[in-house]
Amino acid sequence: MSVDLRWRELERAQIADCRVFTVERSLAASPVDGAAHTFYRLHSSDWAQILPITRAGEAVFVRQFRHGTQRVTLEVPAGLVEPGEDPAAAALRECLEETGYRAESAEPLGVVYPNHALFANRLHAFFAVDVELAGSIQNTGTEQTNVVLVPLRKLPQLLRSGEIDHALNAALLWRYLYEHPPG
Repeated sequence: MSVDLRWRELERAQIADCRVFTVERSLAASPVDGAAHTFYRLHSSDWAQILPITRAGEAVFVRQFRHGTQRVTLEVPAGLVEPGEDPAAAALRECLEETGYRAESAEPLGVVYPNHALFANRLHAFFAVDVELAGSIQNTGTEQTNVVLVPLRKLPQLLRSGEIDHALNAALLWRYLYEHPPG
């Protein structure tokens, strides 16, 4: 016999606005014994990420400092989907802004939830082929990136070694490699 696993929300309140996300406190009743427990949820716009690939078979990555881990990371271009913006358009925009590379279109690789326990938003993943350098990087004051070109055949090695260790990037890259194995 299966038990209904849904919790009944008793109350909800926003407790913080952190510019790119809000924090919400939720009081919910257990489906097993009815006991009330407090939970926290982060709300953000959806995110989009893209694996840009040049005609020469190189993936366009960015190196950037991440404040959460206090480290410089190797990642694909990514960012927030603006209100009313198509996720594919957001991925193409982020690619151009963070790398200077332009893609004509973005091919979908799926949608995932970053972390069901905390986040309410989704991540839209794409790849683009035949990207071309079209200009300079257009970073904002809070984001600085350097472009790194990586041959596609090196992606499995970078993932296994931990050089690429951003979980959401890894999900995109492994999915891409599964569907498009390097020849």
